Amino acid sequence: MDRVLIEGLAVETVIGVYAWERSIRQRLSLDLELATDIRPAAAGDDLGHTLDYAAISARIGEFAAHSHFQLVETFAEHLAALLREEFAIAWLRLTVRKPGAVAEASTVGVRIERGEAP
Repeated sequence: MDRVLIEGLAVETVIGVYAWERSIRQRLSLDLELATDIRPAAAGDDLGHTLDYAAISARIGEFAAHSHFQLVETFAEHLAALLREEFAIAWLRLTVRKPGAVAEASTVGVRIERGEAP
């Protein structure tokens, strides 16, 4: 199985457990690996036969803009479920990073895999 990659996708959302975090938007950085078979798209040079990373990126931005979660874990779970359902993705690996959340670290975050690994 092949993988479509989206790396370093920046989105802004309401995320955090502290009261001050609930009143601002913060930047998250996302990396995705999406399993698909790219051979049909490559054979016909046809976007309709692969995962459209521009459409997926736009949908992620829309999701983030309307989300209000406390935990990065919850954001990741809901986003993974949405992507798998709306884009018929059998398997994905999603990394969500929250830069600046811990002063001593460049970033913190979670990495999840959902679906059947190819």
